[in-house]
Amino acid sequence: MILAAVYAAFLVFTVARLFRAPAQDAADYIVAGRRLTLPAFVATTVSTWYGGILGVGEYAWTYGVSNWLVFGVPYYLYAVVFALLLARRARRSAVLTLPERLEARFGRTPALLGAGALFVMTVPAAYVLMLGVLLEVMTGWPRWLGVTVGTALSTAYVFRGGLRAVVGTDKVQFLLMFAGFLVLVPACVMKWGGWAWLQAALPASHLQWDGGAGAQAVAVWYVIAAATLVEPSFYQRCYAARSEGTARAGLLISVGFWIVFDFLTTTAGLYARAVLPDLADPVTAFPELAAATLPPLWRGLFTAGLLATIMSTVDSYAFLAAVTGGRDLWGRWRRDDDERLGPVRWALLASSALAVAMALWAGSVVTLWHHLGSLGTPALLGPVVLAHTDRVAGARRVTASMLAGAGTAGAWLLLGGGGPWRGVEAIFPGLAASLLVLLPGVRRGRPA
Repeated sequence: MILAAVYAAFLVFTVARLFRAPAQDAADYIVAGRRLTLPAFVATTVSTWYGGILGVGEYAWTYGVSNWLVFGVPYYLYAVVFALLLARRARRSAVLTLPERLEARFGRTPALLGAGALFVMTVPAAYVLMLGVLLEVMTGWPRWLGVTVGTALSTAYVFRGGLRAVVGTDKVQFLLMFAGFLVLVPACVMKWGGWAWLQAALPASHLQWDGGAGAQAVAVWYVIAAATLVEPSFYQRCYAARSEGTARAGLLISVGFWIVFDFLTTTAGLYARAVLPDLADPVTAFPELAAATLPPLWRGLFTAGLLATIMSTVDSYAFLAAVTGGRDLWGRWRRDDDERLGPVRWALLASSALAVAMALWAGSVVTLWHHLGSLGTPALLGPVVLAHTDRVAGARRVTASMLAGAGTAGAWLLLGGGGPWRGVEAIFPGLAASLLVLLPGVRRGRPA
């Protein structure tokens, strides 16, 4: 607890410092003045994209090594595709946000629809839920209190400092997230045993590639992971990078760090199932494993690492939701001055409150990821990728494809009660509907 308190004090210090030196203009606030160096780019990208740490623990405890094939491999593949095909183009576009790019290519209506979809996808409800669970385990607080306090602490410094504040804290959070699991995994091996012990202690399904859930349960995540190509934090970091080369190299290096971290987290998830087979709430797999394995001082370091991992994503996505809601949605609807930061800061408060409400309503991290990814990806994938190529389509065509994708996926989710309908996941018909509308209208346009 002492180390976790030290980490909390660091965040309070960051807030106090930023209130003395707030961001000066929109470019400074939203993309840190386009000055991100390679180390800063890697630290903020790696830590931001791995906030779902308790969800990873939940899945690994439930399905075993399948976790790596679900939450690892598909995201590496798409991240590499993004780095090789889109990173340089994104930096070259010289916009501040993704909806700005949609407006430049397709007009105002697709930009507004894209902003709406991005706002829903970036509200950090899943990560806020994880904060609440972790604080509940640490302190005994009721979950609603942990969710509320954790959200406030994660977003206070963003209010004044914008992306500069996010990147500044991410550098420390990057170190803490690796330190925590580099302590936990070796300790598990030493206390409980190695691979032979795990094989004997785990259910047979936990060592199968699909975790016993079936091929489609794994395959659907390879489609959901296509959301990587419309990942707003990637675009924001690329817009903020010092150069095109920094954007591309930063993403490729980040993939390497994610591979290492996934090895650590999947291994820890296997130990959690073997050591705690009767765990009541799998979301608590990692903190409960640490409590069973580590002495108090090292447990404090691990807890600080978990907090850092989650909060590095809460602040980034709350900020993205604020920029999207305040600037790209409200501001674009009212045709406000693009340099105004007031609407973005008000939107930060609104998106944080919405995240708290959604987290308390949903109760499951994986369910939130599944539903939001199934709705947002069909609406955005085709138009966003198209916006960064030398192809173009008419505004009405793009608008229709976004509505068809989200509408079809939403109807499918309702018909399936939140799960597959007629054995098919909602994201598949959603993507099919979007692309069937969009692709016939695509033609060669001005260079991207």
